[in-house]
Amino acid sequence: MKQVEVQIMGQGYLLGCPEGGEARLQAAVDRVDAAMCKIRDAGKIKARDRIAVLAALNLAFDLTERPAVSVDTPADTQVQLQSLLERLDTALGHDGQLL
Repeated sequence: MKQVEVQIMGQGYLLGCPEGGEARLQAAVDRVDAAMCKIRDAGKIKARDRIAVLAALNLAFDLTERPAVSVDTPADTQVQLQSLLERLDTALGHDGQLL
């Protein structure tokens, strides 16, 4: 597993990334950063943890609106979601766990 340093809302995070997954990770970071900055820039919410939760919910909601193009089983999806939550918890570790 490779370590990649990224920036989200101006703060650096060191994330684990599988070899060859750097582009996908950066695309995910860019989406999360954009979602969090949009919430922050709206000016109503200041706490990073609340911004992160709202951004995560917005992104997850967007995913539920898309037609299913994957052949993932519900178990595969659950594993993927758990993995994502663990990565978010690691990235936000000093701010407290996301969920």
